[in-house]
Amino acid sequence: MAPRIAERRTSLEPTQEAEDATIHNRAPRILLHSDPNPIDVRPPTPKATGNLLRSSPDIELRNLRTSREDEKVESAVTAVVADGLLGDTQKQLQPPQQQQRYHPDTTLSEHPLFPPLPSYSPPSFALTVRCVALQCVSFVLSLLFLGIVVIGALVGFAGTQLDNLRMRISGEDPNARRKFYAEERERQLNREKELRRWKRRQAKRDVDEEAPDECPPLEGGRDLLVCDVGYYARRVGLDVETFKVQTEDGFIITLWHVYNPQEYTPSSEEERGPRGPDVFTGRRRLDASSRNRRYPVLLVHGLLQSAGAFCVNDDDSLAFYLCKAGYDVWLGNNRCGMTPEHTTLSIGDPRMWAWNIRHMGVLDLTALISRVLFETGFEKLGLVCHSQGTAQTFVALSKHHRPELGKKISVFCALAPAVYAGPLIERLYFRFMRVIPAGMFRTIFGIHAFIPIMMTVHRFLHPRIYGALGYHVFAHLFGWSDVRWDRGLRDRMFQFAPVYISSETIRWWLGQGCFATQRCILARMEDTLAEMEEDLRLQQDGDQSGSRTDTAWYGPQTPPFALWVAGSDALVDGRRLLQRFRSGREPHVQVVHSKVVEEYEHLDVLWAMDAVDQVGKEVRDVIYMTMPEEARKYCRVPKGVP
Repeated sequence: MAPRIAERRTSLEPTQEAEDATIHNRAPRILLHSDPNPIDVRPPTPKATGNLLRSSPDIELRNLRTSREDEKVESAVTAVVADGLLGDTQKQLQPPQQQQRYHPDTTLSEHPLFPPLPSYSPPSFALTVRCVALQCVSFVLSLLFLGIVVIGALVGFAGTQLDNLRMRISGEDPNARRKFYAEERERQLNREKELRRWKRRQAKRDVDEEAPDECPPLEGGRDLLVCDVGYYARRVGLDVETFKVQTEDGFIITLWHVYNPQEYTPSSEEERGPRGPDVFTGRRRLDASSRNRRYPVLLVHGLLQSAGAFCVNDDDSLAFYLCKAGYDVWLGNNRCGMTPEHTTLSIGDPRMWAWNIRHMGVLDLTALISRVLFETGFEKLGLVCHSQGTAQTFVALSKHHRPELGKKISVFCALAPAVYAGPLIERLYFRFMRVIPAGMFRTIFGIHAFIPIMMTVHRFLHPRIYGALGYHVFAHLFGWSDVRWDRGLRDRMFQFAPVYISSETIRWWLGQGCFATQRCILARMEDTLAEMEEDLRLQQDGDQSGSRTDTAWYGPQTPPFALWVAGSDALVDGRRLLQRFRSGREPHVQVVHSKVVEEYEHLDVLWAMDAVDQVGKEVRDVIYMTMPEEARKYCRVPKGVP
């Protein structure tokens, strides 16, 4: 019998106080089932994060104020245009708040940093017609937007090729700029050697005696460039089983378990199915007191990616590296991902897409952690996240959302932490998305998935062409390069991106009044400016240790943090986050490890050819260092841990 969702699931329903709070322009409280005391989430009073930009604090303050004023003017003009285009359409597509919401017991309350999401009625003929009409309009407009981006990427690619041609004509090698070019060539030769060995093994149909391997490959031959983590795991002697996890609001999300087939027997299909919406309940399947266990580690991916991003670098892939080191590795995917799935909603229902990063943190991350702990029998796990994965975790652990989740995490390893925006947010494409009002944003990009034609193209385009196009489009948008990657694997890296994601999530990242405007996931622009002014005042007074306004984001249940910051990352500003922690703004946050890799860009923490040395080995050591003492008694010591 289906569980009684309304009684068992997390209660995040707005109370009467929430309605009153909205009227009086203050934040309501969020009710969590594990905490009988409501949490006050009124907008924080100003606090200081410290100055981390390379310009002086007063210059940055002026820049931020100027940027804010410019956006107000642009937004006002664009809003007038949007109102003229939309008329009453937006009101029709967003029924009044008093209409019934889907699963009201898990609807997140209003919050000043998370503008309200649209509320939709259950399907009706009239609503379906309006939604289809909007889909047609948004298909054309978003396709036009995508076309402009692709053309820009191709123009940039052509310019790069011309530069390379000029260098070759002048006798220079354009690859000389690639730091690991010699190693790239060596790895390519090794892959060709492995290909020949694989063919010989297949012909003999026996084990290769030339080079006995602790994890002999289970797949080989030419890279098929497929969107399948199991295939790439088998190429390095591992394998993957797929679990289905149900969130508290009914989404079915995918959890991959990486394992060594020589020491683990996969679960049955029935055991790998959804367990229902309950979290942190039920009998655990395994006895965690058995000896030589692997400590569980959950990896969570970034924006527009799946967890396959952790599996594309052969043995240097973070997931495979940690597994071979001795950890029990699990790969979590957020809602919708490669295949949107829900217990009751269909893909065409706009209610299925009315979510953003808060839902991924408070609901998806919780469901993933709960399932891993259920399957492994441990009390805690190590959590490793990249980019958006770090953002949803920072949001979930904050004292205004689901702080008790911290009790289930032994350490949170944040790779390229996405808390503060970097200078890339001022690029033309992103500035355009930031100044258009919500109504026009939904007209252009729809109220369902964000530009879903990208996933359709993925299914029909040759994988090598798709991989190359994906790289150049993402590089054009986000300004990164493959200088530190193994170019022979680059097409593989983009087989797992993009994925289905709601337009509302993209609007939260890039839209008006959200992250791109506030420049922070947990503080408004006004608060950030006040923090910087307070820091500047203390600095000018020579009182660096002076008391600062206490408005910490995190409480006593927060797990230890470890951060790896890409020093050349223009997408997010990890240095500013580090400074916030170092300045004492978060008295309950214990930073057990931090590192700035100066030459790294946003994706280098995963895909650089030296990522194992710069990041992977340190992640391995930090997870073991912070492992609960009780778990150490029966868990194996990872290989290479000092």
